[in-house]
Amino acid sequence: MTTKAGQRYAERFEQVFDYIDRHLDEALSVDELSNLANFSRFHFQRQFSGYVGLSVTRYIQHLRLQRAANQLVFNEQRRIIDIALEAGFENPESFSRAFKKSFGQTPSLFRKQPAWRPWNERLQRPERPRNTTMKVTIVDFAATLVGALEHCGDPGRVNESVKTFIDWRKASGLSPIASKRSFGIAYSDPDTTPPEDFRFDICGEIDAPVPKNPQGVITKQIPAGRCATVLHRGSLERIADSIYPLYREWLPESGEELRDFPLFFQYLKLPPDTPEHELETAIYLPLK
Repeated sequence: MTTKAGQRYAERFEQVFDYIDRHLDEALSVDELSNLANFSRFHFQRQFSGYVGLSVTRYIQHLRLQRAANQLVFNEQRRIIDIALEAGFENPESFSRAFKKSFGQTPSLFRKQPAWRPWNERLQRPERPRNTTMKVTIVDFAATLVGALEHCGDPGRVNESVKTFIDWRKASGLSPIASKRSFGIAYSDPDTTPPEDFRFDICGEIDAPVPKNPQGVITKQIPAGRCATVLHRGSLERIADSIYPLYREWLPESGEELRDFPLFFQYLKLPPDTPEHELETAIYLPLK
């Protein structure tokens, strides 16, 4: 169990993480970051490396490269040189070397055949303090017809399925992202489910059943019913920070019982057009 002192220490690092997320396009100095959380500049580098497992510089570069990876795959019209400059590199060559070191692929190869696992394995941020101030609302969710791509297997490869679903969305025109809602149905917990058993549906709202298609998108329905909902702001990699408090803290005190349908998400603000720290995702917990 985390002590109060440990929680305060973690919250100070949270200030640093949030500041980095919000100023990723700017020059970030060690002195600036240590002052932000009132850490001694003489010890901050060692504290950060011990807490995160990476140096400050390497951590910032990892986040910039992660953003670049999303741009490469999900924003195909952007030139690699522009993505490199946005990530803080002076030329495509230095960007390519750093990218290959982190992802095991050159940017051009990653754009064609992205392998997400190296990134997911190499950067694991520390667990954040529990969200004790979350605002939970109970709503009546209306039945919603969706086109769904079923991802089965390694959760580290979900982004590959996301890319396939985006291709369907663009090719079919049946669920335009500008006017139709985007959902995810989480049948499995990636932290506790063997990779081969992991299941997750990537969904877009539709008006009529989906005809057969090369991407394998099928018709499903998110059923009507009462749901507890909470808004998650920030990285989708951190969505568990908003999910677990629902189960650990809110549900036992609420007197509610869960319905036999999985947790699901509505993606209100999506990458790559929205900066990671500004992403917004509504989490729905189905209730009886």
